[in-house]
Amino acid sequence: MKTEFAFGKKGLTVALPEGPQYRLILSRSSGPVADPATAIEVALDAPIGRPPLAQLAAGRKSAAISVCDITRPAPNRVTLPPLLERLHRAGIPKEAVTILIATGLHRQATRDELNAILGPDIAAGYRIANHDARDRAAHRSLGSTRRGTPVFIDERFMAADLHITLGFIEQHLMLGFSGGRKLVAPGVAGEETIRTIHSPRFMREPAATEGSIEGNPLHAELLEIAAMAGHDFILDVTMTREREISGVFAGCPVNAHAAGVRFLREHSMERLAEAADAVITSAAGYPLDLTFYQTIKGITAAEHIVKPRGPILLLGECAEGIGSPDFAEKLRAYAGPENYLRAIADTPVVPDQWQLEKLALTERNHKVFFYTPGAPKRELGALADQSYSSVEAAIAALLAALPKDARVALIPEGPYAYARVDGQAEAEREPALTSSF
Repeated sequence: MKTEFAFGKKGLTVALPEGPQYRLILSRSSGPVADPATAIEVALDAPIGRPPLAQLAAGRKSAAISVCDITRPAPNRVTLPPLLERLHRAGIPKEAVTILIATGLHRQATRDELNAILGPDIAAGYRIANHDARDRAAHRSLGSTRRGTPVFIDERFMAADLHITLGFIEQHLMLGFSGGRKLVAPGVAGEETIRTIHSPRFMREPAATEGSIEGNPLHAELLEIAAMAGHDFILDVTMTREREISGVFAGCPVNAHAAGVRFLREHSMERLAEAADAVITSAAGYPLDLTFYQTIKGITAAEHIVKPRGPILLLGECAEGIGSPDFAEKLRAYAGPENYLRAIADTPVVPDQWQLEKLALTERNHKVFFYTPGAPKRELGALADQSYSSVEAAIAALLAALPKDARVALIPEGPYAYARVDGQAEAEREPALTSSF
């Protein structure tokens, strides 16, 4: 049996040995909207819980728009032009619009990436700025949340009269779902804010996981931070597996995002009758598998459909290597899940430690194997013995301890596949389709 996995820009064809019962799990959606341009215009002119955008912008002198960086395949080149047109129609000129690349603590976007993110015309014709979380002076202090998180937001976002975010909604490894409030924090938040919301206090909350909104304290925290920042309006979309727009949700940052989440749950979740014995997954290919750091999202998403102690194999190209220097340093010193979790429990939060923390929490319950050729074994700490130089060797290692007829789930698009085992998550709406191996 051969299966194509999302891997880098070109994909990876994987030949699977006979014996196990393989179950292919693809990302599902309601299908693309017939006319994306019209759907976006309708959403902007009849938004959820807000006046039409042109009306909302009337009388405002400036606007700041936070957009995803290159690690997120948000269709900014499609959603941004009609939004900008309405701002200009309302009287906000080009020179009064700032488009912020919501990097969080990721690296700055290059000129070529800005063209890819925004389109060459917008990249050349507007004031574009990379957010820099580490530049404390470039942020405005807004005080603290009720839970004590210090809130620092990019001054360029705060100085505008109108605060807008553009994103897309998918399941997220700790926030439940991306989009909306995430484009404010961590998107354009200061390092101190980002460190706090990624501290063990939030990362180890059972509800801080994929698909979880109700009772997720991190979701609540980010909503509060976004409200403090004056978050006025969102334009979020959901997408098909071919990266076409399947739904458009604009308006009130809370209500429009909630509508998008409901839509995603109804149309994208796939139920399994029982958990798999093992999973082979990916990090969804480019751009999500550019670094080892980003690939971890494929692992945590797979954990929802595999039996306790069931092994997971991750496939990711990692064309840009490990990730940030902070993450790389932590990974090189990684001595196993229990050691790592103890070591960071009561110490100041270091940037990017949280992604390794999420991996360690998964490793407590599952053996994880890696085929990540761009991530050198010498950089992987205790994970080096679980990393393989060929996909065939990695699959053999995964299957070695399993019975010959083991149920093995195949997830070619990693975190983009939204799947659950029946009865697993009462808070998540039951979809129409239930499938089994």
